Amino acid sequence: MLAYPVKVVSSIGLLIFVLSLWMLPLRTNAQMTEKNPYARELDRIVLEMAGKLELLEVDSTMIPRSLRAQGDLAGVGSRDWTSGFFPGTLWYLYGYSGNPALLSAARTWTAFIEKEKYDGHTHDTGFKVYCSFGNAYKVQEKESDRNIIVQTANTLMGRFDPKIACIRSWDFNQETWQYPVIIDNMMNLEILFAATRFTGDSSYYQVAKAHAYTTLKNHFRADYSSYHVVDYDTISGMSRLKTTHQGYGKNSSWSRGQAWALYGFTMCYRETADPVFFEQAQKVARFILDHPRLPKDKIPYWDFDDPKIPNTPRDASAAAVIAAALLELSTYSRQEQTRRYWQAANTILKHLSSSTYRMKGEELPFLLDHSVGSKPHDAEVDVPLVYADYYYVEALIRANNYALSNMNNGSGLTW
Repeated sequence: MLAYPVKVVSSIGLLIFVLSLWMLPLRTNAQMTEKNPYARELDRIVLEMAGKLELLEVDSTMIPRSLRAQGDLAGVGSRDWTSGFFPGTLWYLYGYSGNPALLSAARTWTAFIEKEKYDGHTHDTGFKVYCSFGNAYKVQEKESDRNIIVQTANTLMGRFDPKIACIRSWDFNQETWQYPVIIDNMMNLEILFAATRFTGDSSYYQVAKAHAYTTLKNHFRADYSSYHVVDYDTISGMSRLKTTHQGYGKNSSWSRGQAWALYGFTMCYRETADPVFFEQAQKVARFILDHPRLPKDKIPYWDFDDPKIPNTPRDASAAAVIAAALLELSTYSRQEQTRRYWQAANTILKHLSSSTYRMKGEELPFLLDHSVGSKPHDAEVDVPLVYADYYYVEALIRANNYALSNMNNGSGLTW
């Protein structure tokens, strides 16, 4: 029997207060650990990751991303869109545990990312810098980290076209795309909101909000599923093509894309208190949770419309993002919806924490197995992916903090 956190947001001040519950570096409560499955899992992960770090060579060109076909580490340089997730995970685990080995490693791996603050060739600077330096700032509040975040936001602003009212996602395939915008880009808006908080300059906020509005207008179908890619005409500013790059087909519902949409609009509501974003997040959540092809364990297949279901891979990364988003959305919702979101997130975390999805092998710096990067390209299919770990840990920390702040001594928390 689970108890549920109930918070109905009525002001931006309360939003910030609720946000603080997730971001403060809470330490493990020893009395809760035996009763709280989230704390129990986090305690295990902290010890496991500390051991993995002892075996991991520190190399700026080998930031963990996934595994190669032969089973060894697939590492990347800082320019890769996933580079911020490993240090970001370490910051989360340090903030939770206070383990000094995690702090040292987090700072070391984060330092490799700093040069990305000037990379104007991608929208993924938000993923790269805010997941690393953003998490560092939440824990240590160093001015140097804040300055890196602001510079990165300045760089990202250069990709905004006011005619289209969106930030351009990709620069490649210019023979195909004019001005592609992907649903993933919603995640990179968070660094712009942070820059406004740090500087008082509302231009970052306005760009982020404009991008979210344009995405809401053009990315969604009547059932509130999302296209992966919307391409815009650079002259008229109107959408000219709606398709996919990583999903099964141009009209299919790629699971991680739906997860990005859910998380992105929930985050935008947190930052703006605009009810339009809250309503959109609820509609996306309804699409996901009501989908007839969502399994009982809530771990989605890589695409909701793959005709090979159930004989096709699940995507743990999509599930982790969905869980983290649902936990946040639950704090803004009324009791019935709160209960539903909380139950779904709890189910996801229960199954991701099971032996089915837990990564086997102490020598590799990953926590979860069975994610899908891009099945149409036969790339990173049914493998560990670092961003699955990041959002899994984030979801566990959110769930644990909610449990500590809302439940009576952790009673009733069982898996």
